[in-house]
Amino acid sequence: MKKILLSITTIIVVLLVIVVFRATTVFENNQYQVTESLTPIALDKAAAIDRFSLALQIPTISYDDTSKFDHSAFLAFHQHLAQSFPLAHAKTQLTKFNDYSMVFHLKGQNPQLKPALFMGHMDVVPVDEQTKDQWLQPPFSGKVTDGAIWGRGAIDDKVSVLALMESLEWFLTQNKVPQRDVYFAFGHDEEVGGEGAKAIAKYFAEQNIQFEFVLDEGGVITEGIIPGATQPLALVGVAEKGIVNFRLTVKGEGGHSSQPPAHTAAGILASAIVKVENNPFDARLEFFDLMFDNIGYSMPLSKRLPLANLWLFEPLILNTLLNSPISAASSRTTTAVTMLQGSTKSNVLPTIATAVVNFRILPGDTIKSIQAHLERVIDDPRVTLSTELANEASAVSPTDNIGFKLIESSIRRLDDNVLVTPYLVVAATDSRHFQNLSDNIYRFMMVSLNPETLKQFHGLNEQIAVKDYLNAIQFYYAMLEQTASGKPHSS
Repeated sequence: MKKILLSITTIIVVLLVIVVFRATTVFENNQYQVTESLTPIALDKAAAIDRFSLALQIPTISYDDTSKFDHSAFLAFHQHLAQSFPLAHAKTQLTKFNDYSMVFHLKGQNPQLKPALFMGHMDVVPVDEQTKDQWLQPPFSGKVTDGAIWGRGAIDDKVSVLALMESLEWFLTQNKVPQRDVYFAFGHDEEVGGEGAKAIAKYFAEQNIQFEFVLDEGGVITEGIIPGATQPLALVGVAEKGIVNFRLTVKGEGGHSSQPPAHTAAGILASAIVKVENNPFDARLEFFDLMFDNIGYSMPLSKRLPLANLWLFEPLILNTLLNSPISAASSRTTTAVTMLQGSTKSNVLPTIATAVVNFRILPGDTIKSIQAHLERVIDDPRVTLSTELANEASAVSPTDNIGFKLIESSIRRLDDNVLVTPYLVVAATDSRHFQNLSDNIYRFMMVSLNPETLKQFHGLNEQIAVKDYLNAIQFYYAMLEQTASGKPHSS
């Protein structure tokens, strides 16, 4: 018995030694090491804030109902850009797509350098009339108060459009000669599918243009969102989830509800939905591995210990991740039953019942594999499947490309307390339409969010800190200047 206890004790001690050793050695500090901070441009801050405020006052709203589209708002937005950034309009080639999406082309001198593409979108989601009175400032006021700029679009995504235009205008005032071609693409309907972006991507493809890298909206600087992180984290999206709606349809004979069959079309559909919800997709840690490889060294030992020993703790970590909708969304293809329809009257049996299930596709899964999964778990020929709004998950962009390195170095040179890490964007961006134009697509904007302000995306009281907006201009200018020079400061 003593030998058995001694053996068990020895095994436990060895395990503890291995676990602690790995926790202290696996993660390395591979952050960009700042030797020279960015020199900020001498921006007229008040004028820049005023231009942004005016942009937020223009209600460039995208509605699902296209009959509500306000042409005059988008024309006014174009006019505002023209008046605010005269050099950008005079010294670049401007092309419009689908009437309102815009591409500015800054011509470079060296055709051997592949061009770069910076993106944003000028449209915003509607403001819910039922909660409009809960805004502390009117949603299209552009009010500047208490160190923040208020309005729909402040963080999604007029911040990118205006900050990019400010950086371009400043670059042109310096009379610098760009070596690399740089394009700026601003979609007008990203919030409803991005037909403008699709038209732009088609044009680039027809011109056989391949980009060195693409930078669109997506990740932000987070504080208090990633458990265990002790410093602000800049999440740079190297991939984004796909999306597909599967419509489940069941047909029935109909008739009066006083003489129902054993299972109506609605009942058969309900059974199928239960099966779908009870059989979620498997969770995977690949994107968390990617993230913690970059920031794990900075975390307390209690967090590093399980992360460095997935061979032992992976089930525990997966269970923890799946308990939170936020982290679960980054670890699996998600399943959300969102729409149901049956009979239009309580005493009429449905002749057809339908449900829409929205899937956000983790890279590695596909629309085809999701359909196979549904057919297997539903296992009922009375339920037919069809797809709508289908877009595969993106490829995963590398982190050793000049684009990622330039993003990382620019962030760190602005503030070396911020740690940079790749991550998965769980929502959709216009960059998904550019997959065939570059292997290096990144998604990031210079905005700082915490668990509370994160709710402002498509929500109430959208606003951006004045310092964040001014930092965004500095960030984009650093990106533009170094990209255009052909010799980015990324080493």
